[in-house]
Amino acid sequence: MKTSALTVAGIALAGFMLAAAVPALAQSDEEIIVMGRYGQVPSNVQSLSQAVSYADLDLSTAAGRAELRHRVSLTARYLCGRLGESDSASPVAPSCRDAATKDAMTRVGTVEEGFAPRGTAWAPKSRWQAPYPADWSTRYP
Repeated sequence: MKTSALTVAGIALAGFMLAAAVPALAQSDEEIIVMGRYGQVPSNVQSLSQAVSYADLDLSTAAGRAELRHRVSLTARYLCGRLGESDSASPVAPSCRDAATKDAMTRVGTVEEGFAPRGTAWAPKSRWQAPYPADWSTRYP
């Protein structure tokens, strides 16, 4: 009888610990997904996506917000370039880069609205590794 009571108590404790851990597991990384789509085809035919992290940025500052927006813009340029869009896109068709940037900036704005200052105890994570060439940050300011 003692063994089964201990087993039930152990299972209950394990279940409680798992339930307490689920919110921590469900938390998303501090990322914005940029989705590039090219042409007038369904999104499952010609699209690429890339996560852009802001875990190393303090979005309560103007510099942090500007850096995130710059990352999104360069990532949209990179994805749409890989999909075949040139820098001289036709004005008749919507630009992949403009659409990808606009879509991601909507989510950036939502994140920025609810972002609280990081505080003095915050230590920035390692800088996000961009998928595009390192010189793009200076070539496309």
